[in-house]
Amino acid sequence: MNERVSLETAQDTEAGGRVLLESREVWKEFRVAQNRLQVLKGVTLSIDAGETLSIMGASGAGKSTLLHILGGLERPTSGSVLFDGRDVYRMSAKPRNEYRACRIGFIFQAYYLLPELDVLENVLLPCMRRLNWLRRTAYYRERAQDLLQKVGLGDRAHHRPTELSGGEQQRAAMARALMNGPDVVLADEPTGNLDSKTGMQVLQYLFGLTRDQGQTLVLVTHNEEIASMCGRNVHIVDGKIASEEGA
Repeated sequence: MNERVSLETAQDTEAGGRVLLESREVWKEFRVAQNRLQVLKGVTLSIDAGETLSIMGASGAGKSTLLHILGGLERPTSGSVLFDGRDVYRMSAKPRNEYRACRIGFIFQAYYLLPELDVLENVLLPCMRRLNWLRRTAYYRERAQDLLQKVGLGDRAHHRPTELSGGEQQRAAMARALMNGPDVVLADEPTGNLDSKTGMQVLQYLFGLTRDQGQTLVLVTHNEEIASMCGRNVHIVDGKIASEEGA
């Protein structure tokens, strides 16, 4: 039960050692009142298909900004982001929206679950924009229920988010991020609102599911213990990559 959505130029090549996502000389500048704030300063980073990568750095170093740019949420001031060799920010609106919705799964520190919907409906949200949604509703509901089962929430599908603990809400948000079978999961401090024990449980689900589905995981964190769970660690200092560790 793993429907894939492909971009026009997606390449069906083996994952091993293949660069899937990369930034090239990415700069990002924000205007604050009359001042210019340089957050990223020429970041070049290659991410292989199937790898686990942590991005570390102090608050304000540019970690989250880089993640948002990689995911197509925030346009860089200059530089480029390539997915399977195609420049994300040179795409027209439709394929770029498809990239964000289907190729990338986002998990944030905040859960962003809609309180008026039950957990199953929240997980279904990413596929409701699909053209075949009405014809394949039963399929998508089955997939959503399966994902909830895999994150330990099979019996909570029809509860409201407010009836769930913080860890359960983040696991529901994780299932939602995986709903469209993305190639890359971008997680921005996903355990930041959780205690250490609950956070580790969430991470075990996250690493297990992305590994089993052959997905690439990029994780922003300031926690060295969490970073050590990844195959490669990148440290950002003052908007630049200062060091890399691992494969």
